[in-house]
Amino acid sequence: MRILIDRYAPEPKQTIGVFYLLGTNDSVIAKWDCLELPWLNNQMRISCIPKGNYKAKKHNSPKFGKSLWLQDVPNRSEILVHKGNYHFDILGCILIGRFLKDINNDGLIDVVESGKAIKELLSYLKDIDGIMIEIK
Repeated sequence: MRILIDRYAPEPKQTIGVFYLLGTNDSVIAKWDCLELPWLNNQMRISCIPKGNYKAKKHNSPKFGKSLWLQDVPNRSEILVHKGNYHFDILGCILIGRFLKDINNDGLIDVVESGKAIKELLSYLKDIDGIMIEIK
């Protein structure tokens, strides 16, 4: 199993993508929408992370609860896949949700049912210690 994040809509305040959980021969096991910050040269707390391959492990964050923690991100630390809805919930991390919608009517797309999406993702990974994440 592995995760693929396919970023498809870079915007000034955020980046929208699809978050795939892939199985054997890259068959799609599950997929969610995802939200990240825009690309701002990998600057801490204001940019999404660089495209590439990262190992992630399950983590219990004091602030966000159960999440995935990406390892060995260049010049960055504490990058999580965690629950949240809005671009302002992100400090360089990745949010996933079941679908996209402008929840707060600010003209920007948000992820919806993020807590349920994280729970679903982690249920697939319950017997796995680590997983590879590819961001493209």
